[in-house]
Amino acid sequence: MSYPGYPPQAGAYPPQPGAYPPQAGGYPPQAGGYPPQAGGYPPQAGGYPPQAGGYPPQAGGYPPQAGGAGFPTFGLDNLSNPGFNLPAHFIGCPLLLQSHANPISAAMFTPGGYPHPAPQPPNQQPHGMYPQPGGQMPQPQGPGMGYPGQPMPGYPRAPSPNPSMPVYPQAPSPNPSMPGGGAIPVSPAINRGFRGTIKDFPGADPLRDVEVLRKAMKGFGTDEQAIIDLLGSRSNIQRVPMLAAFKTSYGKDLVKDLKSELSGNFEKLVLAMLKTPAQLDAYELKEAIKGAGTDEACLIEILSSRSNAEIREINMVYKTENKKSLEDAISGDTSGHFRRLLISLAQGNRDERETVDISVAKQDAQALYAAGENKVGTDESKFNAILCARSKPHLRAVFHEYQQMCGRDLEKSIDREMSGDLESGMVAVVKCIKNTPAYFAERLYKAMKGAGTKDKTLIRIMVTRSEVDMLDIRQEYVKTYGKSLHTDISGDTSGDYKKLLLKLCGGSD
Repeated sequence: MSYPGYPPQAGAYPPQPGAYPPQAGGYPPQAGGYPPQAGGYPPQAGGYPPQAGGYPPQAGGYPPQAGGAGFPTFGLDNLSNPGFNLPAHFIGCPLLLQSHANPISAAMFTPGGYPHPAPQPPNQQPHGMYPQPGGQMPQPQGPGMGYPGQPMPGYPRAPSPNPSMPVYPQAPSPNPSMPGGGAIPVSPAINRGFRGTIKDFPGADPLRDVEVLRKAMKGFGTDEQAIIDLLGSRSNIQRVPMLAAFKTSYGKDLVKDLKSELSGNFEKLVLAMLKTPAQLDAYELKEAIKGAGTDEACLIEILSSRSNAEIREINMVYKTENKKSLEDAISGDTSGHFRRLLISLAQGNRDERETVDISVAKQDAQALYAAGENKVGTDESKFNAILCARSKPHLRAVFHEYQQMCGRDLEKSIDREMSGDLESGMVAVVKCIKNTPAYFAERLYKAMKGAGTKDKTLIRIMVTRSEVDMLDIRQEYVKTYGKSLHTDISGDTSGDYKKLLLKLCGGSD
């Protein structure tokens, strides 16, 4: 049997005995059918039987390999794919071979599948800390400390997935948390450089540093000034390794020794400085939840100011250290719409694109107005969905559009429409996203004003922001309250505690 448009095949299957005989009354040949096409498939010698030699080697393809047991390797060791070599234990895996035939991002082979940013030179935004508006996302500076983000050794960047297309640098990504690069901001942020007050100390060696700590604690009395000078001049990535170095050198636990030598708020500050950012945040969240009362402001402060990667790291550390997930802890200690707000923030799943679509921002502003000011009652879930899922640059545009549309700040509308923990929580989220340094300046001012000092808040903010945006916080503090942060800390604290806090503050304005 032949098909219209295809020449007869030589050597095709011969008629089989017992096959269906030609049927009378079948469809007669139709005039006007498809004429044979020039350039169709030429007759194949031998029909379907295997061809001698199989597929000829293609230029740049997989060269034929000598046979062997198991899956064929397809010549992975000779791939014409410069700069992308797979580990030996992946050779022979069909799934990986299939993916390798169409080169993909090297980020696909990193744990978790998230791309790792390139390392930065020293004294830039340090790893594991938190970003500020207009600045850069923090980058790692060394292995094994703080938040994930260190490049994995041995996985060079893969070539373009489509070599025939030009590679555009910094192309927008539909989801920056997935491989593909970051988005291009509509109005590029001004990189003002490093905005923290604590920088890497050149040539710091944890083994030499722990000798200083050992001498400061050895014998009668404690040399607190030596501890202040050392810890106040080392970045987080340089302080944390001291724990292992102390145990390696002296067979003792540095934290236990410090607890036995120090006391009060000075001890709390020193111990906070020896935790990674994720460990400190997880510890602070646990302290905020446990006990009779809940420090709702602390929960909102941490969960609304950290990046997705930082929140995911906090979740992992919290579960490891407390044998219970952060979400379960929040659920057991809060209720209603406030609980929903915290759980939404704790997912670490906020859109992190830098691009802003003004038309969508206007729609969100209208949706917030319709869910609050423009109806009887309040649709809290609409506020929750927009404030917890949208990107921070997008939300800043939404806040501006809301102000233009109804002549009132969103915070004031929330104050009018909500109450209790939900009101304070939503307002804090808006303030933190709108101007992060101003939000922390207000938190510090409220921690110190009045009769007593909220030392837990003071310690947490001074430690966590010292390598991120402390210079910006100091500027906002002076602008808002008419006096420097340095002056207020000096007047509200004392002794060694004050000295170390002022080291983190970094100077007066």
